Amino acid sequence: MDNIYTDLAVERREMYTEGKDVEIEGVSVDILEMENYSVTRIEVLNRNGQEIMQKAIGKYVTIDVPSLNVADQDLKDEISKVVAKEIQGMGYNKDDSKVLIIGLGNWNISPDALGPKVVERVLVTRQYFVNYNKEYDETVANVAAMAPGVMGITGIESMDIVRGVVDKIKPDLLVAVDALASRKMDRVSKTIQIADTGISPGSGIGNKRMALNKETLGIPVIAIGIPTVVNAATIVNDTLDLILDSLKEQAEQGREFYNLLDQLSEDDKYELIVEVLNPFMANTIVTPKDIDVTIDDLSIILANGLNIALHPGIDLKDVNRYLR
Repeated sequence: MDNIYTDLAVERREMYTEGKDVEIEGVSVDILEMENYSVTRIEVLNRNGQEIMQKAIGKYVTIDVPSLNVADQDLKDEISKVVAKEIQGMGYNKDDSKVLIIGLGNWNISPDALGPKVVERVLVTRQYFVNYNKEYDETVANVAAMAPGVMGITGIESMDIVRGVVDKIKPDLLVAVDALASRKMDRVSKTIQIADTGISPGSGIGNKRMALNKETLGIPVIAIGIPTVVNAATIVNDTLDLILDSLKEQAEQGREFYNLLDQLSEDDKYELIVEVLNPFMANTIVTPKDIDVTIDDLSIILANGLNIALHPGIDLKDVNRYLR
């Protein structure tokens, strides 16, 4: 189903393996099921896996948390620690690493404001290293952060801004945070993806710009995102699937109507939905009505995870006490 857009590697895998007892050649998968969440670690190993997944070769970690959008404080703290562990598991940051955190997105539009809001809450320390001429501190890492905005606000490509800052301050690692798009409404605001393959700014709202990755910036790029929107056609498609399943149950197997429903391919069905919707809802994306509050909560979870992962002397108690 190449026509259905998603930023999530786990959904790309699901679309290929759905209904099949087969794994994608060139892709390794490890799934950890916990009480409140699950972690799916996918690694695209070669070009075959890349072509099928439509994802660059590299590692993709998906943290699915069914109650993330309504999480209490204990669950928020638990997921922050999981995020920190998975960021550290990527293996790119050390205690003496210089890190630049980029919050991508439009701070004026709630579903696209995740990146800027995370930047507001991360612990920035580079100024102390510069002012005191320090190279290393056993408690905190050398961290800078910025939200470059979007071209519609600044008139400048995010890539040009980020590349200029990278060239100036020369970080060892870039962490990019952005809103993503999902193909399933039940993953919106409930899934966190961490990848070491970089990111294309604006992907969550269908407006991809030049990618931020190791090839374009010359340093490792960890991308962190949460889906905040879903395409309207995807919602209609999922609804139609439920309707067709119900009709199939009621239709007599072998009859013409049953065969018609059974032979309708996923691609044909999706293309038909897009064609019908286009005159009325072209490129429409949907987000939950309480997204403003949800984005605030999600940004705290990601910021806390980053603070714990990057700063060797900071734990959850510290971020909850001082970094609200």
